[in-house]
Parts: sequence; C-alpha cells; structure tokens
Amino acid sequence: MNKHKPLNADEEVLPGCDDDGDSTVLVAENERRCVKLALLPPSHTQTTLLASPSSPTSLEPLIYDPTAEGNGDVAMGADANHKQEDGQPESGGGTASQEVTKVYGIRWLMLLLFVMYSMSNAFQWIQYAIITDIIVKYYDVSATAVNWLSMIFMVTYIPLIFPASWYLEKKGLRKAVLIGSFGTMAGAWLKCASLRPDLFYVTFAGQTIVAVSQIFILGIPPRLAAVWFGQDQVSTACAIGVFGNQFGIALGFLLPPTLIPSVDDKDIVGFRLSLMFYTVAIICTILFVAIIFLFREKPLLPPSTAAITHEENLSYMQGIVRLMKNRGYVLLLLSYGMNVGVFYAISTLLNQVVLHHFPGENENAGRIGLLIVLAGMLGSVVSGYALDRSAKFKLVTFLVYFLSLVFMIAYTFIFQLKLLWLVFLMAGMLGFFMTGYLPVGFEFAAELTYPESEGTSSGLLNASAQVFGIFCTMADGELLEKMGDLAANLLLVAVLLVGTIMTACIKEELRRQKAMNKSSADLVVPEPEKIIKEEEKVPPPPEDGRI
Repeated sequence: MNKHKPLNADEEVLPGCDDDGDSTVLVAENERRCVKLALLPPSHTQTTLLASPSSPTSLEPLIYDPTAEGNGDVAMGADANHKQEDGQPESGGGTASQEVTKVYGIRWLMLLLFVMYSMSNAFQWIQYAIITDIIVKYYDVSATAVNWLSMIFMVTYIPLIFPASWYLEKKGLRKAVLIGSFGTMAGAWLKCASLRPDLFYVTFAGQTIVAVSQIFILGIPPRLAAVWFGQDQVSTACAIGVFGNQFGIALGFLLPPTLIPSVDDKDIVGFRLSLMFYTVAIICTILFVAIIFLFREKPLLPPSTAAITHEENLSYMQGIVRLMKNRGYVLLLLSYGMNVGVFYAISTLLNQVVLHHFPGENENAGRIGLLIVLAGMLGSVVSGYALDRSAKFKLVTFLVYFLSLVFMIAYTFIFQLKLLWLVFLMAGMLGFFMTGYLPVGFEFAAELTYPESEGTSSGLLNASAQVFGIFCTMADGELLEKMGDLAANLLLVAVLLVGTIMTACIKEELRRQKAMNKSSADLVVPEPEKIIKEEEKVPPPPEDGRI
C-alpha cells in the first residue's frame, strides 16, 4: 500500500489514494496531495485534471464521456460517477476549462422553423419574374417594372444589412427571426389588396415589405448552425438552412406558371393571382404564430467549444473593421457576390430568355428554374457534407466555383441549338454547382473570420451578392433587349471567370477548425495507462500551487 500524509493535520486523504490496482496516485513533491483517476477503458473514458474553483491548490478529477451525444454529459468533483442532469455544470464554477457543451435534439425543430420561414420569403422573391409576360399584360406595365419586383430585394438589402447584422448580434436570433417573419406575413397580406389592374403600386409596396424582411433571413443560417449545432454538424446545418431559401425559390419557379395561365382575360388572371396571394399569406401567418411559441434564442449550454469562445467576441463595428482587414475574406466577399449575383440575374431574366427561343413555353420556363434550384439544393447538401467530412474548405470552394464557370459556358451556348431537353440538362448541372455554392461560401467565410459573428460575415457576403445582382440583372436586361441572350450570358461568364481567379488567390486559414481542435486538445490528456507509466516523471508544481 502506498499511503501519503495529508498536507494539513485536519485534512483527510482523498478516497482512492491507495495504490490498490483500481486507482493511481499523483503526488506533488512540495504539496503532498493525491488525486484519484478512475481507470476505465480508454475507449470509454479519458481523464484530465482541473484546478478546483474553491482552492487553487486542491485538485478535482473531471471525467469526460465522449460517448455522450454532443459531449454533453460531463461530471465534475470528487464523485465523478454522477453525471449532471441535462448537461448542466455545477454552480459556482470558475475557470474557462470547466465550460461544458451539449447538443440538444430540439435543434432540429429550430432549423425546421427557420427553413419554412425562409422558404415563404424566397417564394415571393421570384413569383412575379417567372411570369413576367403575364404580369406585364395584367398590370399594363413594362418588363423592366416587373424586373424591379425582384430587384427590390437586392436594393433594400444593401443599406439595411448593417443595422440588421448589428441587431442580430446584439438582440439575438429569436427577435431577428420574429421581426423577419412578421414582415414577410404583413407584405403577403398587403399584396392581397392589389388584385386590380390599376393597383400595381400596392403589389410593389407589399413586395417591398417582404424584401425588407429578407435582411433577417439570408444571414441567419451560419449563425443558427453555430448556436445550435456541434462541430461535426455545423456545415450540414448551414447547408440545410440555405436549403430552405432555395426550396422557396424552387416553388416560386414551379407554382406561378402552373396556377396562372397566359390568357388575355384579366378576370381569370386576377382570380388565379388571388389564389396564390391568399395561400401565401395564410401560410406566412401560420409560420409566424409557430415561431412566436416554438422558436428559442439558444440552448442552455453551447454546442461546441468554439461557440463558447464566440460568445466573448467584441463589438459589431470593431468586427466589421477587422473583417475588412482580412485579405482572404475580402477576396471571398467579392467572389461570392459575383457568383450569387450571376444566379440572381439568370433567375430574374429566365422567363424572357426561354420565351425568346421557345415561344409559348411558359410552364417549361418555370420548370427550368425549378430544376436549377432543386439541383442546387442537392448541391448544397452534398457540399455541406463534404465540408464536414473533409474540412477542405478552399478546395471544395474552388472546385464548386470552377465548375459553375464551366457549366455557365455550356448554358450560354446550349440555347443556340434549340433543343429544350439540352437546356434542361445544362440548367440542372449549372444549378447543382452555382446554387450549391451558397452554403460553401458561408462556411468558408466563418472559417476565415472566426471568432467574428457569423451573422456579420454572412450579412456582408449577401450585401455583396445584392450589389452584383443589381449590376448583372440590369446590365443583362439591357444586353438581352438590344443584343440578345448570347451577349447577355457571355457577360455573366466573364463575371464568373474573374470570381474563379479571386477564389484561387484566397489563402486558406481555418481559424474555427483550429479553435475547435485546440479546445479539444486542452480538454483531453493521455490515457490513464500512460499516466501510470509516467508516474515517476510528474514534475513539481509551480510556486503558486496550480497544475
């Protein structure tokens, strides 16, 4: 038996200090204290030592169970066999090392609510543009006026994203989502009052309210993923969040051409528009009520060690200044804006391009847009999964961007062959990579800029996308009217080429991955068997008595 006297006469030797084969003893030369380490199989439990919050010279074992979901089950104190309920740490903790993490099952409900809310907003973005010819005849306005029903989303986003990002950072997810959901609902109901040919200004006003609400949508996915999801799911969760926006756009391409016929009878068109407007308004109302009662700000415990660090970040304006000094992020900011801006232009002008080559194919124009987005949704999930599994952020980003350029070139020239099935094929391939790029850009930005707020970095990315979206849509609209779609699409090819070169110049600096790995390394120490072998090598503690 290997016994040691306690430091003070009134103290007791800690249980398990006997070398009985079930425990090991670590004794500091000048502090003669011993600590029990539970010798469980290495595959089940690993151990580390923490300074006790009550005394810098006493030690408590912390048993960390990696088999628990999200590493949420952590026990502290001398009795390491009792786990804290719901991942709750003991009160009175003091050191940063004692932070615990837990991943909650309700995170999927939070993500689902956001996906549905995002979908309801994105549907309204494209619901007019995909039936441009019908809206032009019903309201007796120009095609440019109808294009502005789409571009208003881009114009309002640019000046409002800065106060919106500040609000998201200071007030949190729940309040931002509530405001955005309410605005989406209010704008949808206002459009229900525009069902007369002389009320185009009312439908424009309703669309503007919905567009303003978008500022509390586009930057949410990376923030929601970081707040609710663990390290191995954050990229996938972000991709699913973007998935909701894409699904709404897909429905916006599919349903309006199906519901609203291209006929001269304005009464029929007005009745079909009323069905679409009222259905959307009712769905938005149900979602708003669900968000009021079900959507939560954040989990009780953070899902990862990176989330803990993020909560200690500095002010919003200082964050923007630091982002603008980050060369890699600035390059990504520009290249991301170019890619998404091209997508906005393609979506807005799709009806006009398809009808130019295939007259009367209104429904197929919508189906082509649907295919672009559905393929992009698949690309988003595949890309997010690839990032989670490989952590090769720059490689995945560059490949997706380069292939977007390749298929944009193919899409440009395929119309000249007058084969509709080939247009469908190339549009699907283009959509897989171009819209699949959206979550990739978000996650790469989060890596390059950590620990800055994901809401701020993604908000600036979306602002860049709106700027390039306005430029590409307006320039393409002019070229389409004066020189045809070949010249218009070649402009978009040139924009993507510049963006691809910029992406290749980004230096990969995965700050968030490093933070997560470092935090994990700080938590886990060598297996107990190795500690036993090196028992004689334990150095004396520093003079302040800490280990």
